[in-house]
Amino acid sequence: MSTPEAFMRRAIEISREKMRSDGSAPFGCVIVKDGVIVGEGVNNVVNNHDATSHGEVEAIRDAGRRLKSWDLSGCELYTTCEPCEMCVASMFWAKISRMYYANTLKDCTEIGFDLEPLKQMVRSEVEQRTLPAERLLASEAREVLDEWAASPSFNAFQ
Repeated sequence: MSTPEAFMRRAIEISREKMRSDGSAPFGCVIVKDGVIVGEGVNNVVNNHDATSHGEVEAIRDAGRRLKSWDLSGCELYTTCEPCEMCVASMFWAKISRMYYANTLKDCTEIGFDLEPLKQMVRSEVEQRTLPAERLLASEAREVLDEWAASPSFNAFQ
């Protein structure tokens, strides 16, 4: 049986390996279920031309494919850096049971990678965000939500 330190070393190893081999950002992640790695990912934002291609998100996607489930309850996530708000939200939706991290967001700030603007945007009310937003067709969209909520198979967290 592997230890938490061994799983974190694997996350660090893949972050270093992919950073050196293909220029990925050095953020690696592994997901473990019952002592076995079921998902791995690295930050491939630039290589994949995908702003959501963070290590945690990629590892969640990998684990979901391997386990054939979006529900990762009982899984532990090991990431080389404290996650951003998007990755925390992904962990919430995937129902990750526990997270281990190595670097902090403060460590990132110290090397010039500051996520404070993201934190402020996410924690602000939609009307107060720096990203302009306008509500459109609310009643039409609400009809779809109401139809979903009234269906016999409704489960808000499905």
